[in-house]
Amino acid sequence: MNRGPIAVAITGASGSAYALRLIECLIEAGEVLYLMVSQAGQIVLKMESDLDLPSQPAEMQKILVRRFKAKPGQLQVFGRQQWMAPVASGSNPPSAMVVCPCTTGTLSAIACGASDDLIERAADVVLKERCKLILVVRETPFSDIHLENMLKLSRMGAVIMPANPGFYHNPNSVEEIIDFMVSRILDQLNVAHRLLPRWGE
Repeated sequence: MNRGPIAVAITGASGSAYALRLIECLIEAGEVLYLMVSQAGQIVLKMESDLDLPSQPAEMQKILVRRFKAKPGQLQVFGRQQWMAPVASGSNPPSAMVVCPCTTGTLSAIACGASDDLIERAADVVLKERCKLILVVRETPFSDIHLENMLKLSRMGAVIMPANPGFYHNPNSVEEIIDFMVSRILDQLNVAHRLLPRWGE
């Protein structure tokens, strides 16, 4: 699809498998990605996968480009305080942004416009430029604060997409459960896929 890059942010909620599969599918679809990983996101990735990513964005990028077989320039990693990154300015916003998984702390920071790091600033840019912001919130149960922040952001135009996979496709593996959630994210991004049969097919 001929459009601008898609920003993906990984924060410290459980569910990093969703993020890794999403990145894989977007790379395979030929999309250009801007990737940001919070410090807590790095820790959770190490806990939940085989990825022990370095903190330096350039080194992280080399590892992920190899892992996902990205083409030159297709996957760019930006650091948490890299304020000269394209996503930090409304003059060069991504076409869409996905925070996956999204902690309730990140949710709160975005809702109040904190912009203390690049993930929060990128989300702020996407909102103000009226681009699509998708928040894959991973927490349970939700408190009143979480729900109020989600409602606030939904009213601003963000898509609130809790990581709640369905089971009507009778999954036989964890991978199929992950694919259900990732397929819904891809639908929101208008990225074609065949991860799962659609309802009625």
